[in-house]
Amino acid sequence: MATEVKIPVIGESVEEATLSTWSVSDGDIVEEGDILCEIESDKASLELPAEVSGKITLKASEGDDLKIGSVIAEIDESAAGDTTPKKEAPKEEKTESNKSAAQAQNSETPSSNEKSGVASPAARKILAEKSLSPDTMTGTGKDGRITKSDAMAANASEKKESSSQAAKSAQPATSSPAAIMQGGSREINREKMTRLRKTIAKRLTEAKNSTAMLTTFNEVDMKPVMDLRKKYQDQFVKKHGIKLGFMSLFTKACCVAMKNHPLVNAQIEGEELLIPDYVDMGIAVSSDKGLVVPVVRNAESQGLADIEKEISRLATKAREGKITLDEMSGGTFTITNGGIFGSMLSTPILNIPQSAILGMHNIVERPWVVDGKVEIRPIMYIALSYDHRVIDGKDSVGFLKTVKDLLEDPARMILDL
Repeated sequence: MATEVKIPVIGESVEEATLSTWSVSDGDIVEEGDILCEIESDKASLELPAEVSGKITLKASEGDDLKIGSVIAEIDESAAGDTTPKKEAPKEEKTESNKSAAQAQNSETPSSNEKSGVASPAARKILAEKSLSPDTMTGTGKDGRITKSDAMAANASEKKESSSQAAKSAQPATSSPAAIMQGGSREINREKMTRLRKTIAKRLTEAKNSTAMLTTFNEVDMKPVMDLRKKYQDQFVKKHGIKLGFMSLFTKACCVAMKNHPLVNAQIEGEELLIPDYVDMGIAVSSDKGLVVPVVRNAESQGLADIEKEISRLATKAREGKITLDEMSGGTFTITNGGIFGSMLSTPILNIPQSAILGMHNIVERPWVVDGKVEIRPIMYIALSYDHRVIDGKDSVGFLKTVKDLLEDPARMILDL
């Protein structure tokens, strides 16, 4: 009996997904619960486990774009008890002539009781593609099992060594400028864009082409916020079990500022403006798959500790590729922090259909006038990009100025003054 493996339903609006990587090879014996592959939708990735045990036959290739419900493999349950490796050589009397063949065979299909050289299906595939032998490796998995990450690390090491050797052999015998120029690399690496990257590209282009986007800037003296965190951080951690970060303070400042500037939180729908009385705050998070924006629901009614905990939970899921579509949909406003990468100033692009996005940047000590005297203060530039069809200069500038004032006197937003 063969059980079909299909692309599962990922979300209501998702009609297609990409089979990004197989974790098994054609003909492998898999156990129920084993991870078969990774599937990537527009905004999230998920691992697909085996529902039954048996011998798997692959029906789709890595990189294929597939409709929801498409069959990607079949598992023959009648072979569930067959644990014989696919390439095992028949038993023979060990002669000198076949010992070397047996050794070569063992390097491809190591026995399960060895402490090294045993590779997972995904790791075995990576090693085979790069002509690397698992029998010389000891993995980080149980009993020295070679994991996918071990294989990828070995691959990177091998590539680095090969590149070094190639560079040495490519050095010209002469030191003339023309010869030196000819020794440089002219290779071009081509990589297929992931589904997430294609979706990001499409949405950013749509935002630039379909909105009247404009950006306004201001600067914030971060000393009051930094002093607040320094004074109360230990008590905050002791009571709530999480650190007080900048993101929750910026989130709270934006929520308070929206009370006086509600259009910053609005969206266009047809010929109407939708102005919610709540704030579903999108927090841009960088992951291995690209930029994702999980949403903190009803941020306006949450305290700093609750906001920090929710941001931490969502960011962890996003970086692990476990974030769901529901957790990334429906935001009304977005905050993005380019400062963690060292950005001094930028013009963030709208996360449509939202009408505004706040950009945070790095904190740099700069001269600052305080009561007529110049002092050195930690300053952050902030930017608000907005859709001028919805938000006029009065609201955009006023909103950003309010955020600045609240951060420079954080007691006001905590006391709701």
